[in-house]
Parts: sequence; structure tokens; C-alpha cells
Amino acid sequence: MTDAVLNAKARRFRELCNGPILVLPNVWDAAGAALAVRAGATAVATTSGGVAWSLGRPDGQGTGREEMAQAVRRIAAAVDVPVTADMEGGYGPGPEDVAATVRAAIDAGAAGINLEDSQADGTLVTPERQAERIRAGREAADAAGVPDFFINARTDVFLFRVGAEAGRTDDVAARAGSYAKAGADGLFVPGVLDLDVLTRLVAAVALPVNVMAGKGGPSVTELAAVGVRRVTVGTAIAQAAYGLAERAMRELLGAGTCDSLEPELTYSELNALFAADRKRA
Repeated sequence: MTDAVLNAKARRFRELCNGPILVLPNVWDAAGAALAVRAGATAVATTSGGVAWSLGRPDGQGTGREEMAQAVRRIAAAVDVPVTADMEGGYGPGPEDVAATVRAAIDAGAAGINLEDSQADGTLVTPERQAERIRAGREAADAAGVPDFFINARTDVFLFRVGAEAGRTDDVAARAGSYAKAGADGLFVPGVLDLDVLTRLVAAVALPVNVMAGKGGPSVTELAAVGVRRVTVGTAIAQAAYGLAERAMRELLGAGTCDSLEPELTYSELNALFAADRKRA
């Protein structure tokens, strides 16, 4: 894929992120990406947890930069829509590490990334340090000829319950301001689904806000009503798929029956996702 083609995808993804609410199914392999598009997704997002588990690694940077980029490459090659890659914390503490990660994601065909401000020990990088890391990522994308590459800055203030609850919205807003100045294009705030909190957060942040939805939480319609612009589900789809696999295995090994293996998709349908004559950009 040429720089111009990838930048066109990145530009399209940027438009989607700044338009009506964008719903991104999180996938971990090529088949999942193809199914997401068949279901109507206009873009897809990867899940670092799903990719890591499929490789026999734990989530939380248990997978290295190159392994993750290889998975992103397979996913991006399977679909025509833009792909945004969960590249965790950038696979290293320094700005140069983030720059290398952005280059790897671009080389893999990604139109954007998520970049976390939390570390493996659960602590957060300072806003100043994270801004330096984001700036390095932005410069790397520009140098690679993909200036529209979308950097979604993830902050884990709510997810890790950093600081007093009453001050978290202000903390996130301050971080968002620093991240935006450094070149971030969006703000991902997992761990908060309270609609009142999200209303205040959206009002306080200039960047389009991304949240992680889940069972029992607000619907996409409710999230859109308070100004959320992007919705993902993290590892939820991977967990559901692996949960089904375990149930089927337990049934087969226990009762000796295969009732759990009633397929939602036929063999032919899945195989057709990767027909040899399928053309892609």
C-alpha cells in the first residue's frame, strides 16, 4: 500500500471520527475484521488483549511491537475499510519508542492507533511526558507520508481510579488539552460510562471522546446523545468468542455431545470471506 493510499484511508477514518458517532467492533484476526465489515462496520479496531491471547501472551504489553504489528498487518490486509490499531503504551517508555511504534503501525497498513498513558504497573505517565510521546508519534507519521494518521490518546484516569473521584474529570480534561497540543486527534477514556460524567467530560474536552461500552451500560444511542463520538468494546467480543469455545469443549469432553457447536456461520460463508478472486485496494 502506498503512502498516498494509506493517507486516504487515514483521512477517511478522520472524517468518520469527527462525524456522527462511530462504532468500532474490536477484532483480533483477519476473519473477525472481515465479519465486522460484513456486519456493516465502516472501520474496524483491533484489541490488544484479543491479539495477545491468540498468540499465547497476556494483555498489557505482553506482546511486543513486531508481533502486534504483524497481527495488524493481517487484519488490515483482509478489509478495505480503515483499521485503527491498539498499540497499547507504545512498547517502550520513551518518545523514540512511540515513534517506532507509529512507524510499525503505518507499515502494517493501519490508519491510526490508540496510545495509552498508563504503564504496566498501573501508574500513569505524567501529562508532560505523555505529550512528548504523542508529539514523537505525530512527527513519525508526518515523516512517513501519512499526515492524516489518527492518534487516539487513551487516558486511564478513570479505568485505574487515579486520584480522588471528584477530581478525575478535571484531570482528564487537563490531560486532553496537553495531548491535543502535542498532536492527538481523539481522546479515549475507558472506565467511565456514567452519562452525567460523560456529559461534563465531553463539554470540557475539545477532542472527540471515545468510550468503551459493555453489557449493562448505556446504548450507543444514549452515548451519542451526550456527545460521545466513538464507541469500542475492548476485549468483550474476544471474551465472548473464547467463552463459547470453552462451553463447547466442556460439553464435548463431558456429555460427549455437540449442541454448543450449532454454527451461526456456515463453512462456506467463512471460506468465502477470503475467496482467491477477492479484490482489495
